[in-house]
Amino acid sequence: MRNKGISALACAGLMAGVAVLGGAVPATAGTGAAARAGDAATDIRGQLEKIPGMTVVSVADKEGFPLYTLTYAQPVDHRKPQGATFTQRATLWHKDTGKPTVLYTGGYTLAGGTTALTKLIDANQVSVEHRYFAQSRPSGAAGDDWSKMTVQQEAADEHRLTKALRTIERGKWLGTGASKGGMTATYHERFYPEDLDAVVAFVAPNDANNRDDSGYERFFKTVGTQECRTALNAVQREMLVRRDALLPKFEADAETNGDTFEETLGTTDRAYEFAVLDQVWNFWQSGTAADCPTVPDAKKATDDELYDWSKKHGFSVYQDETLGTNGTGPYYRQAATQLGWADLKFKHLKDVRHHPDIYQPNSVLPAAMRGTYENKTIADVDRWVRTKGQRMMFVYGENDPWSAEKFTPSHRDSHRYVVPGANHGASIAKLPAAEQAEAIATIKRWADVK
Repeated sequence: MRNKGISALACAGLMAGVAVLGGAVPATAGTGAAARAGDAATDIRGQLEKIPGMTVVSVADKEGFPLYTLTYAQPVDHRKPQGATFTQRATLWHKDTGKPTVLYTGGYTLAGGTTALTKLIDANQVSVEHRYFAQSRPSGAAGDDWSKMTVQQEAADEHRLTKALRTIERGKWLGTGASKGGMTATYHERFYPEDLDAVVAFVAPNDANNRDDSGYERFFKTVGTQECRTALNAVQREMLVRRDALLPKFEADAETNGDTFEETLGTTDRAYEFAVLDQVWNFWQSGTAADCPTVPDAKKATDDELYDWSKKHGFSVYQDETLGTNGTGPYYRQAATQLGWADLKFKHLKDVRHHPDIYQPNSVLPAAMRGTYENKTIADVDRWVRTKGQRMMFVYGENDPWSAEKFTPSHRDSHRYVVPGANHGASIAKLPAAEQAEAIATIKRWADVK
């Protein structure tokens, strides 16, 4: 699971959304941007308002171009388009109808900011909020029907939105996202391959066989140096060995922060153990090998030293307040039913664990949101990407645990890059120069820009 927001069970697209390429220079500079902004806003707003189900909530100026905040009426169940609907939030940053458009989803709530992909190709940008997150959740009983929180339904949401907005933005369309957002962009491409001209996905996990977590196990046996791995495992183990001394510190922090666990993990003991299990994953997800010298000697460290270091290096608390319908709960529902999770064995902790079956997404969900796993969908996506996907690019981090199980692109003008030493923030800007130039040239070709 990993740290709330970007955890092992929760791969958070929040991390790399606005800087996935680095500070790349736009391919073409906008001309007369400020002068065109007023006329463009009037014309595009009118076109947006003519789209059935589309509402322009507001318009703001962003760098001389209009930024539209939108809602779009979507079927709760796309198999029954005449049934109940909900409003999905989105934004459109419009520059020119002939420029490329980047479709960006963080995979969670509506993401702000401009992706570096948008900057690279000087594109319009459409950002979309994933169904059942924040304000894009159906009201009433439909909002409590988690069976409609699926990969296929979100792909259908994005298909309808893309189809509607392509009547306005007529250049090339590229889908992108990082982590869960990269997964979401990939799923969209699989089910509606005619929507987008290309996809660039960053650190997108691919748990094609949830029963086989050997890729993750190999990762934790090889990442970094043996010395660092040994020290991290020793700290993780010592946190459970000293449970009686450290649990009161955890409980005091929970009381200070107003954290509760009754609706999800159940007890502070379970919540404490869950946070400890996430430590090493989080260390590599957000840190680098340069952090290894900070790892304390587990046997010599005092209780305070051990606990304080852990809180700064991967010890992430899962509490009721951020796990229900208004938090990251919808992600864990997806992980429990379709996306899968890393069910690590933790062999070095077996004799000091109290809750051997706790490390799975249903543990951090309220009872009403829990679900049963099915593997068919993600296995199907994996096969399709490997054999039929076209113009797809995947970028991973060498030292990112989420990158331990990767998508393998086909030979149909598709590519995969691994950034040496990078964590979950891997970007094209961090690739070796030759690979970086190659990747950027490919993206510009796909976008039809110079």
